[in-house]
Amino acid sequence: MKAHYSLKKRLIIYVSIFSVVLGCLLIFSAYRIALEEIDEILDAQMQNLAERVADHQPQPARSDFDAHERYHEEDLFVDVWAYDQQDHLNDKLNLLVGPVKKKGFYSHNTKHDEWHTYVLPSEKYQIQVSQQNSVRKSLAFELALNMFIPYVLFLPFALWGLIWVIRRNLKPLDDFKDELIKRGAYELKPIQANQYPEEITPTIQEMNHLFERILSSQQEQKQFTADAAHELRTPITALNLQTKILLQQFPSDPAIKNLSKGLVRVQHLVSQLLSLAKQDSSVYNEAEAQFFDLNQLTVSCVEQLIQFALQKEIDLGMDEQQKIELFTQEYAVHSIIYNLIDNAIKYTPEKGTINVSISQENNQAIVVVEDSGLGIDVSQFDNITKRFYRIHNHNEIGSGLGLSIVDKAIQHLQGSLEFSKSENLGGLKVTVKLPIQS
Repeated sequence: MKAHYSLKKRLIIYVSIFSVVLGCLLIFSAYRIALEEIDEILDAQMQNLAERVADHQPQPARSDFDAHERYHEEDLFVDVWAYDQQDHLNDKLNLLVGPVKKKGFYSHNTKHDEWHTYVLPSEKYQIQVSQQNSVRKSLAFELALNMFIPYVLFLPFALWGLIWVIRRNLKPLDDFKDELIKRGAYELKPIQANQYPEEITPTIQEMNHLFERILSSQQEQKQFTADAAHELRTPITALNLQTKILLQQFPSDPAIKNLSKGLVRVQHLVSQLLSLAKQDSSVYNEAEAQFFDLNQLTVSCVEQLIQFALQKEIDLGMDEQQKIELFTQEYAVHSIIYNLIDNAIKYTPEKGTINVSISQENNQAIVVVEDSGLGIDVSQFDNITKRFYRIHNHNEIGSGLGLSIVDKAIQHLQGSLEFSKSENLGGLKVTVKLPIQS
């Protein structure tokens, strides 16, 4: 698997390397150009000097060269020697060029350096003007270096400017990333491509098409949930009614009793599965949010389940609280409170107590449902919101989906869910915190 890399860092590194390589090419080119120019100027100077010497009746003369001294470009060595006296050609310094018939520039090596010499032969004498090649190369390198120093001085500022330009031009990618980070898990509205450069517009367009396909899939899932609710609930409800009629006619028949219990369990399971499917496919939509009274909604849930609580002689009560108005999806909050109370009734022993309370704190609505049941061990708190997970030794009718539905709905509403032991009743205490205005 290839490691991820930063396009911004790569551009900065490549531009920096390119700038350094360009600087090296610059100094090399400057050196070559400077050396050619120096050769041209100094060659003309050497030729002119030799001709001037020839015009003034030259006499034999030897230049004084010191191998330990460092010479400069203005230092030229002029030698004049007669053709009939060539013993000095065997000098250990060997600065002189042997007899030549044609004037011009010649190169020769000594044990100290390579020499560039202009030779002007005459009738009796040979005039030559010599200069070390190393002097010319040093001068060319010095000139090239002087040209390169400003480049080196300005290079950090140039790189800083390039880095700033790269970061500024790649900022739309960071903005695009930030926009995706800020989006919720179910926020599928199209991304506006007109505020981004055309290079990433095709990517944005394809992503918008993907959002459309996901949204269409969610709509199909919602439609399936609605159709399944109609197709499943209707026959099961009819079967349940028919079973109750049979049970009235044959109250002591164990087979009919078991059938009735099984149908009640199936009806509950189907209801929970459909509710969970709705929560999975639901998206928090601002258009579906509305203002409603949380107290009235909670009272409605208590009234819907009071008959179930009375069957077990459970004291189901609700504390009087001030009016709390929420702006969110009412059906989702109803699902949370209903399932919490329903779950508490199932797992509270007969003649137990269930208390529901509502309060407000730090712009949050807090719903607390606590019971006098056996409670749940702290180690199980992380597991009880998993689907189909049930605490051992609970024989009540249930599917293990109630708290999963609650947890999913709370996530959609951007709330929080906490479990603890009830200090007042001794059983489980469930605390739900919801933002008052999402």
